[in-house]
This record gives sequence, structure tokens and C-alpha cells, in this order.
Amino acid sequence: MAGRCVVLNATVERHIALHLATGHQFRRQSCLLRSFARYAEGKSEDVVCAATAVEWAALSPTVATRHGRLAVVRRFALLVRAEDPRHEIPPAGVFGGRPRRRTPHIFSTKEIQALLKAAAALGPRKSLRPRTYVTLLGLIAATGLRISEALALRLGDITATGLVIRETKFRKCRLVPLHPTTRAALLAYLRARAKQAAADDAVFLSEWRSRMSYSTVITTFLTLVRHIGIHSGPGRPGPRIHDLRHTFAVRSLELCAGEREDVSRHMLALSTYLGHAHVADTYWYLQATPKLLADIAAQGESLAKRGAS
Repeated sequence: MAGRCVVLNATVERHIALHLATGHQFRRQSCLLRSFARYAEGKSEDVVCAATAVEWAALSPTVATRHGRLAVVRRFALLVRAEDPRHEIPPAGVFGGRPRRRTPHIFSTKEIQALLKAAAALGPRKSLRPRTYVTLLGLIAATGLRISEALALRLGDITATGLVIRETKFRKCRLVPLHPTTRAALLAYLRARAKQAAADDAVFLSEWRSRMSYSTVITTFLTLVRHIGIHSGPGRPGPRIHDLRHTFAVRSLELCAGEREDVSRHMLALSTYLGHAHVADTYWYLQATPKLLADIAAQGESLAKRGAS
């Protein structure tokens, strides 16, 4: 039986390797497919069985994540079935239709301050860990970097003109200029980091003085937002670390004043800064706030007055 299970694991690994070789990051999908393969292994299955896929996806605490888990296995099964017709295609829509876009949490200034204060109180005391999390979260909030981009930063990526972002979602390098206060905070962290005997040149170091792992950072972030009272707990919707990027985009637009042409130019610059392939991707990040709605109302009133004159 054990030998049969290796077949599915090997198929999953080939599938992952193919996507990585063609430029996809495929991090989340890789984790989910390996998890499914282990689950199927427990049932001594060497191909995708639809019932098992649904059963495995249903282990997730929310409808949205169940839908996402099953969708990953379904896409995998559609491809590998071309080689082996024994693979079953899990049905779509088992957990309802496609979930609606999750509303991002737009952090207030006070919430970001509370988040960084909680990060500064992390243990162990007098270790680099508290300063690492304060700097990491502060950098994401101040620049809108993706968490994967921040964790991938190397010492050589910090230049006089800004951050060189190499490991991007779309495999395109870009330069991210830094505000003087952000640069000062980052350099202060680097001075503290320089006191650590680290063989790894990652900017942000773990307690073991190596590059920080994505899963560890996410776990710590969730602990912090629950600690400051803006997350209801496991299995319930709450702020994600990616929402700091949404917040950056929204606050940036709030600061943009002027006519429609000014806003259009600002959106193009913001899209480039965030590393989006298309401006439409940047619009996806935007969320209505009282400030933006007030600006829209003012612009609408101004247009109405000009039209009436």
C-alpha cells in the first residue's frame, strides 16, 4: 500500500516542479497539494478521488478556504487526468458558488501604532526578534510591499535610491523609493542586525539567524492582531497581513487631490510602485473610506455646479 501512495506524492511533486520551472511562485498551492497528498496517503489512495478531495477540503474552518482548497485539487486533477484517467475530477460548487471578495481591513493609524507596539513587546527580551517584527511590519505598512517581497530582501537589495525588489509576483524587478523616516528605521534595524553572527544575508532574520519563514510570520501577525483586539479568533474573518498593503494603497489615494487627470496619473504611479502588471489590478486594492467618499461627493457636487452654470 505504501508504494502505491508514493505514486500520488510523486505526481504532486512533478506538478509543483513544472509550475516553479515556468515562473510561478506556487507557494500556497504547493502547501495545499502536499497536504492533500498526505491525507490521501492515509487512505492508501494513489490517484485523486473526488470524495477524498471534498472530505479533505471540508476540514478547513471557513467556506471560503474550503472552496479554495478544493479548487486547487480540482485544477491539479484536471491536468493529471490527461496522463492517467483514473484521477477523478472533484465537483465544483460543493461549498456553494465562488466566494465573494473578502473585504480588506483598512488599518487606522492608531491600529498600526498598536500593532507595532505589540510587536515591540515580543520576546525573548533583549533579542533581535521584537525589533525584527517592528521593522518588518512597519516597512510593509509604509511601502505596501507584499510579505513575500519583504521576506526575500537581501542586504544587497538596500541601495541609496531605495529597495530593489527582485522576487516579485510577476517576476519583474522594480525599485521602491523610501521615505526618509522609513529609511532611518530600516538602517537602525540593520545596525542592530549587524551585531548578530548570521551566515544568511537575508535582511529579516529568524531567531535561528536565518531567513524568516512565511508561516511563522503569519502566525505571529495573527497573535499580535488578536492581542490588540482587532481579530475575533480562529475560524473568523479578521485582518490579514496583506491588508497592510491594501491600507497603503487606500491611504495613498486619499492623499491625492486634484482633477480626474491627476488621479489617473497617481493611479499609474501607484500601480508601478506596488509592482502590479496592470492598473486594473491596483483598482482591486481600493476600498471605500469616509475620506474617499467625501472626496467623491465633493467632486460630484463640483461637476454638478459646473454643469448648471
